[in-house]
Amino acid sequence: MRFSDIPGHESVKQRLRQMADSDRLPHALLLEGPPGIGKLAIARAFAQYIHCTAPTPDGEPCGRCAQCIQHQTFNHIDTIFSFPVLKNGRSTAVSDDYLPQWRQMLEKQPLADFGMWQQILGNPNGQPQMYVEESQQIISKLSFTSHAAGKKIVIMWLPEKMNLQCANKLLKLIEEPLNGVMLLFTSNAPRLILPTIYSRLQRVELTRYTDSEIARWLVDRQGLKSDDAMAAARLGEGSLLHAERAADNAGEEADFFRRFCSLMRLAYMRNVAELKKWCADTAGLGREAMVRFLDYCQRMTRENFNMNIKMSSLCAMTPAEEVFSVKFSQFITVNNVEQLIRQFNDAATDIAANSQAKIVLFDMAVKITILIRRC
Repeated sequence: MRFSDIPGHESVKQRLRQMADSDRLPHALLLEGPPGIGKLAIARAFAQYIHCTAPTPDGEPCGRCAQCIQHQTFNHIDTIFSFPVLKNGRSTAVSDDYLPQWRQMLEKQPLADFGMWQQILGNPNGQPQMYVEESQQIISKLSFTSHAAGKKIVIMWLPEKMNLQCANKLLKLIEEPLNGVMLLFTSNAPRLILPTIYSRLQRVELTRYTDSEIARWLVDRQGLKSDDAMAAARLGEGSLLHAERAADNAGEEADFFRRFCSLMRLAYMRNVAELKKWCADTAGLGREAMVRFLDYCQRMTRENFNMNIKMSSLCAMTPAEEVFSVKFSQFITVNNVEQLIRQFNDAATDIAANSQAKIVLFDMAVKITILIRRC
């Protein structure tokens, strides 16, 4: 991983280079910021830069030395990855149990998608975490001297997922650092990290991308047309990961838009017979797709409320969604916005819990026929 493989964050990259070039590396460093902005990718590039034996004049790892080749194949012996996992019926689990799956995810998505990781672990509704055995294994690995490089680096993804026993055990390693060891954390929710750990970390904050940065990346790297790239960037709301997903799921999003428009029109007309058909058709999407659709409905409801109260600058919609919302937004007001969002959220929760989808959707649709006229 090279710094140039990650868009933006130039001041952060330069700060990290200066740490390495001056050999003033902290023993525990946290890269913090919202999800989907490349924190783990930057951590990987930083680790490779530290280990590289011939960095380029423009501040990149060379990509050719033995150290770089090992990094690029996820086989660097002095780089330890730590990340949340699921026990999946076992008495315990550690990161090493899932290293092949971890490499698979990062090869497919270097930005590290937590939802994708849940899917790979086999339970999209599971709550991966790091157990006390994870800290024990890290400490055990660090007890050996470095083999190929002058410094061992632990890259921990989402330290906020450490359970209390794991965090307390790792705390000692932070309080009494080992020579030649660097702990490199990347967090989406730093305030959830154990406070006694968080207070001892040197912290570097990464901020969300601008829409223009994301759009330029999508045009240059994915070949999107500029209008499509900007629409995806706006939907991404500062997250490159979310923008890429929006671009990849353009077909699904278009279908969701069509279904949302149809639901709202039928609900306004109180056409119960057609609403029954709509529910039966939507139930055919499958459980996970229905949950994504109901999340989409919540987003569209919020965006239309923002448009209604003249806060269009906060809206993130495609051109087609904006055209529809110009007239529809008048029906989403302070009198019904919270209740509508609650109906979509409750339906998503029930469907995710294996409730009968047609019944849940029809109950939701009937309530929407009442709420949509309460404007």
